[in-house]
Amino acid sequence: MKRARVIYNPTSGKEGMRKYLPDVLEMLEKAGYETSAHATTGEGDATLAAQTACERQYDLVVAAGGDGTLNEVIHGYADQPYRPKLGILPMGTTNDFARALKLPRDPRKATELILKGYSKKLDIGKVNDKHFMNIAGGGRLTELTYETSSKQKALLGQLAYYLKGVEMLPSIRPAYVKIEYDGNVCEEEIMLFLVANTNSIGGFERLAPNAVMNDGYFDLLILKKTNLAEFLLLANKALRGQHIDDDKVIYTHAKEIVVEPRDELLLNIDGEYGGKLPGTFTNLHKHIEFFVPEEHFGESE
Repeated sequence: MKRARVIYNPTSGKEGMRKYLPDVLEMLEKAGYETSAHATTGEGDATLAAQTACERQYDLVVAAGGDGTLNEVIHGYADQPYRPKLGILPMGTTNDFARALKLPRDPRKATELILKGYSKKLDIGKVNDKHFMNIAGGGRLTELTYETSSKQKALLGQLAYYLKGVEMLPSIRPAYVKIEYDGNVCEEEIMLFLVANTNSIGGFERLAPNAVMNDGYFDLLILKKTNLAEFLLLANKALRGQHIDDDKVIYTHAKEIVVEPRDELLLNIDGEYGGKLPGTFTNLHKHIEFFVPEEHFGESE
């Protein structure tokens, strides 16, 4: 009999998974999976649970939670020789990766999608000793994702990040960095850089509009030094995906990116604090197989 393991964050989405867990387990059992569940208990627990699921060679793992939970599961998967197919039940406030895949928010509908069986191998990223499935970056503005409260995110969505950025900008100082990407070099003061694997970042769906999740390349976005007026204009353009042609923006593709800051610069990984730079960003091409909606199946294979 096939075996499935559900790794879920009981605190995500107003503890919604507690309500839906019996239904999800029943649906998996009826589909022929001997199913068990693991409730995470704190930071890093989902990573350990994912490593164990790989070692025990489950046929299916379902990650239920927000982007933070999914990032931990990805990190637990990444270095394992056997990696089960991975399904996602988006239970967080932003759910950037699930949004990029156009997964349903309802856990039962998301489980139905998994059981339809359409899956696709997608890229993930690695920086130093950490992994990410969606976004990594640096610069004070990238800290919006973890300085904006969950309550603000839930109430205002992407507007919460915009307002927080406007609030922070007068006190933000640009950082002098050297960024090497596939033979090119950017060495100057910047407000932020983003290494994107998807088009959905902090609730915005057009920051990296050309991102493809299985092409072996990152989308690299660098925002050069700006003043408040320039930032407000760019933020407005970013809502429509029109910022990438602006003179203050470098937008390109790269497989490997090396970032060396002159002074201390923090690293943001999938919306959470990821340590300090410098860092080398490497694309792990088609590294994990995810369940996707039928319309994505077979695209860009």
